[in-house]
Amino acid sequence: MNLSKTKMLQPLQKKIGNTNIILIGMMGAGKTTIGKALANALNKEFIDSDHEIQKRTGVKIPVIFEIEGEAGFRKRESETLSDLVNKENVVLATGGGAVLNSGNRQLLRRSGIVIYLRASVNDLYRRTRYDKNRPLLQTDNLYARLSELYGQRDSLYRETAHLIVDSGKQGIRFLVQKLINKLISNDLDYIMYGRDKDVMQTITVDFTSSSEKRNYPIHVGHGILQQIDLIVNCLPQKRVAIVSNTTIAPLYLDKLRAALETRGVVSIPIILPDGEACKNWETLNLIFDALLKNHCERKTAILALGGGVVGDLTGFAAATYLRGVPFIQIPTTLLAQVDSSVGGKTGINHPLGKNMIGAFYQPRMVLADSATLNTLPDRELRAGIAEIIKYGLIRDPVFFEWLEQNMHRLLARDPTTLNEAIRRSCENKAEIVASDERERGVRALLNLGHTFGHAIENGMGYGVWLHGEAVAAGTILAAELSRRMKLISETDVNRIRKIFLQVGLPVVAPKMPVEQYLELMMLDKKVESGKTRFIVLNRIGEAVMRADVPPELLNDTIRACMPHE
Repeated sequence: MNLSKTKMLQPLQKKIGNTNIILIGMMGAGKTTIGKALANALNKEFIDSDHEIQKRTGVKIPVIFEIEGEAGFRKRESETLSDLVNKENVVLATGGGAVLNSGNRQLLRRSGIVIYLRASVNDLYRRTRYDKNRPLLQTDNLYARLSELYGQRDSLYRETAHLIVDSGKQGIRFLVQKLINKLISNDLDYIMYGRDKDVMQTITVDFTSSSEKRNYPIHVGHGILQQIDLIVNCLPQKRVAIVSNTTIAPLYLDKLRAALETRGVVSIPIILPDGEACKNWETLNLIFDALLKNHCERKTAILALGGGVVGDLTGFAAATYLRGVPFIQIPTTLLAQVDSSVGGKTGINHPLGKNMIGAFYQPRMVLADSATLNTLPDRELRAGIAEIIKYGLIRDPVFFEWLEQNMHRLLARDPTTLNEAIRRSCENKAEIVASDERERGVRALLNLGHTFGHAIENGMGYGVWLHGEAVAAGTILAAELSRRMKLISETDVNRIRKIFLQVGLPVVAPKMPVEQYLELMMLDKKVESGKTRFIVLNRIGEAVMRADVPPELLNDTIRACMPHE
């Protein structure tokens, strides 16, 4: 079926008109293949800048590099791009290095909708390992070369792009549909001509591949809680319940209710006690009591205004009240903004295990306002950073390096740095969740350090250690286990330990009997057929699940990571 013939594309074609779409990204990201399919879908002309350079010179790119060097090629590339962007109604695929020139970056941004097709180094390696026509990739160690180029260029791609789409391992048809959904769901006038892109960026949790198509946006920015229409536009009726707690409600609840009232939305406040120790049936029933007493209906949305505990309780209540009502996440802690508010995991704790009772239930929207972090205690900010570091360790080594370089700015609560860290964390989680909503595969990798961490939280008593603190110590345990399994080096473990120390997070596990650790870890959700499965690291930036951990190795790891007598 020709996508351009579907009714769904008609509004998009009207929306973008003759506006050019410009694809940027690494060699092997799929710019040419996806560009051709997208151009066909949108009735636009497709142009590949590298092919255009070859047509103009009469020789192939490797020959230009050989005769004129990279500098000569880049000069021709800039001249060609200057001509091509003057065309209208085209999809333009640029060369991987086009963004190295600051003039090119500015030219591309003002000449159309710039989309960064982002792929992991692993995927880039898989796609280019037999390609002999890319001069910069002719090396004995292709993976190392791709990693080097990715490290040099990723920030430039992100600086240039209006939108980012992960090209991953999906088929071309799925990726084109994903890209089209991105274009449909974003305010293109806003992102191209509105305000600075740091004000607000939107990530989509894209379930296009599922039968239900329950996509939803994650809005990230500083001060965006004041953009009340973002919330109002998601409401099925002008009546909501707002769940918060005794710490957050005095800070933000009245302002939110007043802003909603200006749009004609009536709100019912539900204020819960604060703390992980309150994440239980008794507190959950406080929500149900208020919903029932106020005769809330199936179209009455529930807003979660608070940290991870509020979000988990509210989501579970929304999933089960009247067998499912709409809800919106408004996370006010860093940990909730980068982790618990995204992905639809909801639930409560039980005395015998953390998060063992709950449901998968997706929100209609997540609104992550980094300005709310101004009131967050330092200890909770540091705890949230533990989850941010996790994304770099499991799948995004470039992000991990960025964190090493920018941690001082993150700890200083620089708004631009916070927004970037939140956005990149949410992008990583959104991609994983969209491919594995119910944790039957790759989503389990998000639990790096959590098997140990949940045991620490439970063993010490809920709330004694913050979740992020327990995850930090648990990640060190997972890294040490990886080393003892001969997957990573001592240098890698020290690098991981160093970044947690820089944040001020625990790198030593609390003193508990090894038997207690083992017993509590058997309550982990990843236990299968009586075997605990562990998330370990093949390298920084690549995690894997393993069930073949010898008991003596596990025992030795736990002992080595506890305080020595």
